[in-house]
Amino acid sequence: MPQIYNKPEMKNIRRLLRNNAPTAERILWQQLQGKKFKGLKFRRQYSVDRYSVDFYCASLRLAIELDGENHLDHCQQKKDKDRQEAIENLGIKIIRFWNTDIFNNLEGVLIHLDEYTDELI
Repeated sequence: MPQIYNKPEMKNIRRLLRNNAPTAERILWQQLQGKKFKGLKFRRQYSVDRYSVDFYCASLRLAIELDGENHLDHCQQKKDKDRQEAIENLGIKIIRFWNTDIFNNLEGVLIHLDEYTDELI
């Protein structure tokens, strides 16, 4: 079976994405890193197949994606839909949040994530 997680050829891309993370990702990462959220281990900029997801919890097979303004574009929405279907076909669930929700309602995002993960545990 071919490797689908953290392919070596994507290492530089993952590093670049981590080092240039948008503010919303950095804010959410502060809540997830070091098993702070429910004792779950999350990784950031984790590659799945040919894609990189913002955050990934292997024990739940859950990816978290944060979307900014560029995800309002019709073409980008089509790409996001195709990408999400490809990842979900590998048995990984994806939950999405808007960057503005991270900025304006982080507590609400964490509550929603808490409820969602309860269903997966």
